[in-house]
Amino acid sequence: MMKRLLLLSNSRSADEEPFYWAADTICDFFGAGVQELLFIPYAGVTLGWDNYTDWVKKALAPLGYRVLGLHTQDDPRLAVQRAAALIVGGGNTFHLLYHLYQNNLIETIRERVLVVGIPYMGWSAGGNVACPTLQTTNDMPIIMPPSFNALNLIPFQINPHYTALHPPGHMGETRDDRIKEFIEVNRSVKVAGLPEGCLFRIEGDQIHMQGRHYVRIFQYGAEIKDLDAISDFSFLLEPN
Repeated sequence: MMKRLLLLSNSRSADEEPFYWAADTICDFFGAGVQELLFIPYAGVTLGWDNYTDWVKKALAPLGYRVLGLHTQDDPRLAVQRAAALIVGGGNTFHLLYHLYQNNLIETIRERVLVVGIPYMGWSAGGNVACPTLQTTNDMPIIMPPSFNALNLIPFQINPHYTALHPPGHMGETRDDRIKEFIEVNRSVKVAGLPEGCLFRIEGDQIHMQGRHYVRIFQYGAEIKDLDAISDFSFLLEPN
């Protein structure tokens, strides 16, 4: 089976309903055969998991999907094994990965996505955790997972909510500075700075970017590249 992933930088855009900007792509991605989505709310911290699940239910109901919160299931691993599709929400990536390990879900999710081929949609932290590690997250390490190793569903790293903004008078490191630090230490790993309003859709060995902005590509020893939606992103799926 081929892997199928939809990785969004964000769920909301200013003055729009949640997922509105990606609604057509979401429906096309899951297709008519998927009606229930198993939601992993573990990235939620100040927003309780019940409330987070209710928010996602309300957001995706107009698209025709039922949403089931994984935290409500007595056996999370069994729930993942039975799921027709997985969606993983944004929030704090460290908190998300910690609870994936706590519930022994890393290998189960990998098997369902990479071997069985069920669709996986993640936004923000949910996209970041699909990468080999969480080391390109923007989040504070509010809790320590057993490892920084994430789901490793794709061979490259995503920096969600990417922005090249450098506020006047700001003397701290920019996002580019931080990503350059990462590739200096992890020289074989490519990083895609994914701005809000952009997503990656991966179907087997095919990858496409959809969005209104350029995606910034960081690779050790190479010039930074800004690629648009008609660019070829296939190099991101090459092994490191």
